[in-house]
Amino acid sequence: MAQEDMAQEDMAQDCDVVIVGGGHNGLTCAAYLARSGLSVKVLERRPVVGGAAVTEEFVPGFRNSAAAYTVSLLNPGIVSDLDLHGHGLRIVERRAQNFLPTADGRYLLTGEGRTKREIAKFSVRDAARYDAYAAELSAIADVLRDLALHAPPNLVPAWNARGLAEFVRLLGLGNRLRGLDSRQRHALLELFARSAADYLESRFETEPVQALFGFDAIVGNYASPYAPGTAYLLLHFAFGEVNGKKGVWGHAVGGMGAISDALAKAARGHGSEIETDAEVREVIVEKGRAAGVVLRNGRAIRARAVAAGVNPKLLYRDLLPDGAVPPDASERMARWKCASGTFRMNVALSKLPNFSALPGDTVQDHHTSGIILGPSLAYMERAYSDARQFGWSREPVIEILIPSTLDGTLAPAGAHVASLFCQHVAPELPGGRSWDDCREQVADLMIATVERHAPGFTASVLGRQIYSPLDLERTFGLVGGDIFHGAMTLDQMFSARPMLGYADYRSPLPGLYHCGAGAHPGGGVTGAPGHNAARTIVRDLRKLWWF
Repeated sequence: MAQEDMAQEDMAQDCDVVIVGGGHNGLTCAAYLARSGLSVKVLERRPVVGGAAVTEEFVPGFRNSAAAYTVSLLNPGIVSDLDLHGHGLRIVERRAQNFLPTADGRYLLTGEGRTKREIAKFSVRDAARYDAYAAELSAIADVLRDLALHAPPNLVPAWNARGLAEFVRLLGLGNRLRGLDSRQRHALLELFARSAADYLESRFETEPVQALFGFDAIVGNYASPYAPGTAYLLLHFAFGEVNGKKGVWGHAVGGMGAISDALAKAARGHGSEIETDAEVREVIVEKGRAAGVVLRNGRAIRARAVAAGVNPKLLYRDLLPDGAVPPDASERMARWKCASGTFRMNVALSKLPNFSALPGDTVQDHHTSGIILGPSLAYMERAYSDARQFGWSREPVIEILIPSTLDGTLAPAGAHVASLFCQHVAPELPGGRSWDDCREQVADLMIATVERHAPGFTASVLGRQIYSPLDLERTFGLVGGDIFHGAMTLDQMFSARPMLGYADYRSPLPGLYHCGAGAHPGGGVTGAPGHNAARTIVRDLRKLWWF
């Protein structure tokens, strides 16, 4: 530590655990730790908690989820444990799940009781295959869903007590997978190894149907749907549920900030302290272990353990002193891939979009759904190739959500707010260009893309909020605009997230833990990394080997 920091030790605030980052995972971790009787302090750099799961007023009278924008993956066990509904959280379901208009004026509108019928409009053969496809994903998701709330087995070479314990956990994983029949095990292997396009094209013949399901493989993922390993994301997004209904997506009344607010209330209710405008400058390392943190203003906070909810790349690159971890760990984090190809917008609307494929500017079921502008896997591949070559796709893939159709608190009566989740864009622009110089041009392109499907949309835009990849990094700490805190590729998942030997939320530096989306099970508003890290920390601080 610097000399001035050492001089302030007498004023330091002591606690059992200090948490770096007040995102939804940091808040989840804090709530569970405090519920276990530990003293906890959460430090958030921004003036509000929630990280990317926040609600902001971006035009007077218009509020929306700023970055994270929809609900399904939030673990129901966490919702129950922390009584988030009792702390004000209310989630409403979409009236339809997804709406995909096509260039020839047709559309798919999916949801409970209608998906198979909609697919049949394009292909009777695909409709006949849909039940088997849905059952296959659902069965695998059911078996693996429980794994989200447990640390993966660490792959360690030593045949000592630790190695034996990890071997037992590996056997437990194998026992869970025995719940799958041989066909489902083969499908699981396909999902981990194949591209989403290969997987879907082997099951469905129609481009819009393939695109409808293939969109999940590129959500926040800077990759072509033809890239090996992208099929796994079809499974990752099948883990979700809303109000006890599996595979359903919904909206948190008040926006995604309502989830963070409920988590903060739960954490405070159990005794956690939460401090905003508190940027951490460095982790204190003493005698080979983490011993607290130093804030940007020089104030030191000492703790028995430090849990980091920030992107692992930020943690190891910016917050740890040189030499704090072994060179191989530093090298791993230097190579940690952060790139989601995301351009995020919120728009205030004077009226609902009137889609050519399904006309009407009063609230209809499709207005409440996830509206996917990306009619084929080939279109999605071109969008990725474009971004690689030019910096952004000239025909982007866009998902539109209009949460004000379900939540009247977000916009004035008769008006609406919409989220535009746009892909693909390059995290770093070629030719040395800055996103600060191009963001307005790209935002215009996104609006024009919606206009092609919904004439009059441009004129209805009263104001807009833009987050380029650079904006997402500066505002929310999402390196490269990566909404997952690290690409969810096979070399960065499960036992390799964030690195082999440290998938159990411990880091190579004793006393330092990972509690954010850079740890298993990865990105999305799940709360699972925070929950799992808390279990590990409690076990370590109390030496409870059975916990």
